[in-house]
Amino acid sequence: MLKVVFFGTPQFAVRSLEALIADDRFTVVAAVTQPDKQRGRGNKLTPSPIKAVALAHEIPVIQPDRIKKSIEALALLKSYQADFFVVVAYGQLLSQEILDMPTHGCINGHGSLLPHYRGAAPIQWCLVRGETQTGMTTMLMDIGMDTGTMLKKATLDIGLLDNAHELAERLSETSADLILQTLPQLASGMLDPTPQDNDRATYAPLIAKEDYFLDWSQPAIDIHNRVRGFYPHCTTQFREAGLKIIATVPCIPGVPDEYHALLEQTFTPQAPGTIVAIIKNLGAIVQTFDGYLLLKEVQLAGKKAQSGWDFANGGRVSIGELLG
Repeated sequence: MLKVVFFGTPQFAVRSLEALIADDRFTVVAAVTQPDKQRGRGNKLTPSPIKAVALAHEIPVIQPDRIKKSIEALALLKSYQADFFVVVAYGQLLSQEILDMPTHGCINGHGSLLPHYRGAAPIQWCLVRGETQTGMTTMLMDIGMDTGTMLKKATLDIGLLDNAHELAERLSETSADLILQTLPQLASGMLDPTPQDNDRATYAPLIAKEDYFLDWSQPAIDIHNRVRGFYPHCTTQFREAGLKIIATVPCIPGVPDEYHALLEQTFTPQAPGTIVAIIKNLGAIVQTFDGYLLLKEVQLAGKKAQSGWDFANGGRVSIGELLG
């Protein structure tokens, strides 16, 4: 039985941890996760999803503020004499001292097809940049940022209306499957690690607050990709108040059947950000630099999210009103 220490924090990592716990080829001897954070109106300390799963299975939890500097955490990790450290969206960089501890190395499940989209937010940026495929890569970690030798890959297609949450759900399942394949194959010498081609590397940096602001003078498909990539955080202005744009549909061929009515419309061009039409049961159509977007789902400041039609109908939105 292979001994594993699991490193992870968000919901994305939960399925990988649960898969390792459920598989009798492995024993998870500890879980390492970020410290509890204050959340909600009462600022109540809340454990990470990984901590909640670990405690439910009576697995010891380690939560250092800075794992590379925690003498206690380092001593604990070394004492486990683990075969593998498995890292999925942990949120801290590991030192060479930590990377050298497990017998067979530290294995990372990364949400992209490396060497593309190295970095903190690969799922979000691959959508923002309009990719039609992505996937998971398991790699043998080194001291760099997602630069280790690759072990296994799995590819997923991206739909036109897929958002970051939906894609992360699918990738989390793929991550779990790929990790269960990778560990025993690597331990038995069946995998030959493949170096990454650094000349082909692209990056997925941390997301900044200004990335959420929509510019209606950009092309329709670029705005749509930003909305779904940074779901559900993109914002604009409407009637001098903030408006979250949670989901859009571009008026282009290839949309699902229920939106084909968009392709039958003729709109009079207006300035970018102008509402050029209201389509019954669908919602408002907004002019962009070179096309049109349906506001599929929005959220007014201080209100619950609502469909684009409820927003247009209930708010008495008029043709000619301006966003941004």
